[in-house]
Amino acid sequence: MLALERRQRVAETLKTEKRVSVSELSRVLGVSEETVRRDLERLEKDGIARRTYGGALYNEDERKETPYDIRKRADVNAKTAIARAVAELISDGEYIMLDESSTSFFVSSALRHLRDITVITNSMEIVSELANAQGWTVLCTGGLKRPSAPSFAGHQAESMVRSYHVDKAIISCDSLDMEAGFTDRHEDTALIKRAMMASAKQVILAADHGKFGRVAFAGIGGLNQIDYLVTDTEPGSEWREALDKCGVRLICAEGRKRT
Repeated sequence: MLALERRQRVAETLKTEKRVSVSELSRVLGVSEETVRRDLERLEKDGIARRTYGGALYNEDERKETPYDIRKRADVNAKTAIARAVAELISDGEYIMLDESSTSFFVSSALRHLRDITVITNSMEIVSELANAQGWTVLCTGGLKRPSAPSFAGHQAESMVRSYHVDKAIISCDSLDMEAGFTDRHEDTALIKRAMMASAKQVILAADHGKFGRVAFAGIGGLNQIDYLVTDTEPGSEWREALDKCGVRLICAEGRKRT
């Protein structure tokens, strides 16, 4: 059983039973207790579990969005590697859209060497990051300021995004599943990402390995709606087969592997 599949089983057990023990999971899954502890540690970082002595409790607040400044500081190495790989797909003179995710913020930094780029974004952080980029055109959607993040959503933001046509949309997500596709915790951010996808010739999904094998509340799109999936580590043969079937090019920043 792959690590992602194992963590998914642990997460499902948590949601059903509300409480799990390390020893019992070790027996059921056929892995060491140390492996189970690492899985629970990862699930705690994802906001699904709350570890206790000898086990973990289901985190009833998993739907609550992690504050942006915390997300921005998490998994920095993975996001930096992904951002550099995404930057290799962007050329001088292109028109692009960047969503409000912390991963897209890292992408905006990685693009600073390019010239004559036009960026449309709903992220206040990205606008600030690119404020002094020479020769760039930066457009901010405006709209309703989201209470939990420095970004905009709502009808005005969505309408502004849909009024433009760009070469590429770079978006991220909360979760990525073979059947459910890529999803977000919140409907308002999912709507903006869908609008960006509809306005772009190509869609680049940037998602670190921790998002694989999970499903969040609001659907964004299916795997067949993206052109590139950029991640930090090899997701395994099953994922490669699923992506190949949908015509998605996989880029693993860890080794710059392409299919």
